[in-house]
Amino acid sequence: MISSLTEQYRHKIKTIDELLEAVGAYPRSRKVIMCHGVFDVVHPGHLRHLIYAKSKADILVASLTADTHITKGTYRPHVPQDLRALNLAAFEAVDYVVIDPNDKPIENLRRLQPDFFAKGYEYTAGGLPPKTQEELDVVSAYGGEVIFTPGDIVYSSSRLIEMEPPNLHTEKLLTLMDMSGIGFDDLRAAMDKFPGKRVHVVGDTIVDSFTQCAMIGGQTKTPTMSVLFQERTDFIGGAAVVAEHIRAAGAEVVLSTVLGEDPLKAFVLDGLRKSGVDCRAIVDPTRPTINKNAIVAGGYRLLKVDTLDNRSISDEIQHKLAKSISQTPADAVVFSDFRHGMFNRRTIPGLIAAIPANVFKVADSQVASRWGNITEFKGFDLITPNEREARFALADQDSGVRPLASQLFQAADCRLLILKLGDRGVLTCLSGTQAMDSFFSIDSFVDRVVDAVGAGDALLAYSTLSMLATNNPVIATIIGSIAAAVECEADGNVPVRPVDVLAKIDAVEAHAKYES
Repeated sequence: MISSLTEQYRHKIKTIDELLEAVGAYPRSRKVIMCHGVFDVVHPGHLRHLIYAKSKADILVASLTADTHITKGTYRPHVPQDLRALNLAAFEAVDYVVIDPNDKPIENLRRLQPDFFAKGYEYTAGGLPPKTQEELDVVSAYGGEVIFTPGDIVYSSSRLIEMEPPNLHTEKLLTLMDMSGIGFDDLRAAMDKFPGKRVHVVGDTIVDSFTQCAMIGGQTKTPTMSVLFQERTDFIGGAAVVAEHIRAAGAEVVLSTVLGEDPLKAFVLDGLRKSGVDCRAIVDPTRPTINKNAIVAGGYRLLKVDTLDNRSISDEIQHKLAKSISQTPADAVVFSDFRHGMFNRRTIPGLIAAIPANVFKVADSQVASRWGNITEFKGFDLITPNEREARFALADQDSGVRPLASQLFQAADCRLLILKLGDRGVLTCLSGTQAMDSFFSIDSFVDRVVDAVGAGDALLAYSTLSMLATNNPVIATIIGSIAAAVECEADGNVPVRPVDVLAKIDAVEAHAKYES
């Protein structure tokens, strides 16, 4: 188990100050050799490198690059720094491990002053690279020596990772939980605290429709596809299903939204009433209730027909919404923005100003295909965009996800960012700085995708309630991610029930304990 591994080897993992106290100042009676690298996936080449280094000195220190400084590959590292440190500490040849908070080992070399610094032989091919020369100059300055391991040792895991990224779902989760002092019972206890929480959801209601058809064929004279209508199924979506998720989780919820004067209005209001959502809809007869109708044949989506009006709401409706926000008692206000008229540059400042003091502020802006920007919700406690929306907001298609998250965190001036990465899971940013502990990632909990629509809404709802219940970002991210997985494993955009989330928690725990 990861917890026993942590307990057995954690004593080897040191800060640079602790390391200096343990090995003493240079020159010392017991020789110290230091290796440095990413060690994302430790393979036989790494092990031979470490064993060779250990043979040259009494004490082997393995230094590894912190997550925030790994820029090779958009989604690297695959193994987070705490687990990489434990992997190295578990080797008998390694005496100490240090996670370097800097982008290169120069500062630690100056402070630790190891007798030897071991480098892979590939760093000498074609002459010394500038970075290696800088390391050599630092080590030589105090009388140390740089040792290059034999040339048959390949000291890189990039090719292996490119061939097949490692599957460390359980190991990463358990390491994060262990380092955060969290157990599976803490997740269950957090959900027990959902009842009694009050959440006010503000945003665009969408009716998601699926029109099932059978393929007939095409016209002979024109390139027109012909299908036979079979049935149409409507689901409550958008901000309204976020409210339904929150209500299903046991909390009290109010929904402030705008609907049209049409039959879909009655469908929405009736469905929300049955779900127990207190819907305070403002009816605008000049616009339709938003409807997105997917035409499906043989399991394939042939076409999507949207009925909507994206023009801004009127000043009168904006004032009504602001009044509702300011006068509705709530522990949290959630702005669920699909950029269909309620939220825009004209309305957002006034709606934010209406949020009462000391209320937990959350925003989710699903607008990557339209002119919206999650950074317009500045100073919020939690934002949950996906990667595409983050890149859209920052006009950045090149950065790795960690630098991207850090930039977005700073631009939005938020307290907590959960960046959704689709089937890769999520990346949570706790700090806009380059601090080592400012990021952590969680892989997706989905076992089998049935319908991924609405997963972000479930994450938004359950992570918000978890933050209200515990104020713990790790618990909030895990529970939110599990709720998203439950939604992906169901057909249609339906409210996630706590019993299903708890069942998934039980399954993850059983797998972690190697139970059937």
